[in-house]
Amino acid sequence: MDINTITDLVPTADPAHWRPGDAWLGGGTVLFSYGSQSLQRLLDITRAGWEPLTVREDGLEIAATCTVAELYAFAGDLPAAAADWTALELLRPCCDAFVASFKVWNVSTVGGNICTALPAGPMTSLTAALDGQALVLSPDGTARTQPVTELVTGDGQTSLAPGELLRSVTLPATALQARTALRRLSLSNLGRSGVLVIGRVDPDGAFILTVTASTVRPVQLRFGSVPGRAELRAALDAAIEFPLYHDDVHGLPQWRQYMTERLSEEIRAELAADPQAREAAQ
Repeated sequence: MDINTITDLVPTADPAHWRPGDAWLGGGTVLFSYGSQSLQRLLDITRAGWEPLTVREDGLEIAATCTVAELYAFAGDLPAAAADWTALELLRPCCDAFVASFKVWNVSTVGGNICTALPAGPMTSLTAALDGQALVLSPDGTARTQPVTELVTGDGQTSLAPGELLRSVTLPATALQARTALRRLSLSNLGRSGVLVIGRVDPDGAFILTVTASTVRPVQLRFGSVPGRAELRAALDAAIEFPLYHDDVHGLPQWRQYMTERLSEEIRAELAADPQAREAAQ
């Protein structure tokens, strides 16, 4: 698509430089696909020099400019400090959920995927499911943190104010140490996700289920322990009113609702099983 109104490409990651008519530029895969007839400047954050992935004692920080390719490669060569972060097994399945070529993987960014706020955005699925905390920089020089589950508010909608910039998302170590299970479904083998549900059991026994792709925004359910089948079904019905289910060519709301309930039950049953007994059986 054409973006023939652009007059400047500005290399900056400072929100103080933002003005009306600007757009932040990361990978640009969505921006250049949709085009624009109103943008005047692109603020290029790719030269900010942010470390793509930083392992800390309290968790994993993922820079907004981290590409899908960098995230996928990290999952295959984890540092010793991340040895007990079992939830990192989700990284590659979520990268695969892009169903995109290596050309896209090498430029598309984690932050861009989240901020685009498509219901099927797999980086939203990943970071929301692992209690990701977004660091947001504002034009007035302040910064704030916000859960990814609250940052994405609807189909193509976020809580970001004009000029605000997503700097990074931090996944806490407690969530990274969880046992996890993922289910993804599409209407075709290489189609956009129609349902993507991730469950986890934290070291303290808490059970967290995060529903994405089937809903217009992430929906997270939290329990003190793995619930029973009926309890989970009732909680899903209470948390997700029918209008919240997404409706587009990739799936009708009725199908998304049914498959969300079915896949959530599969995840619940898998994570309810005694992991030691499962290992012995294998």
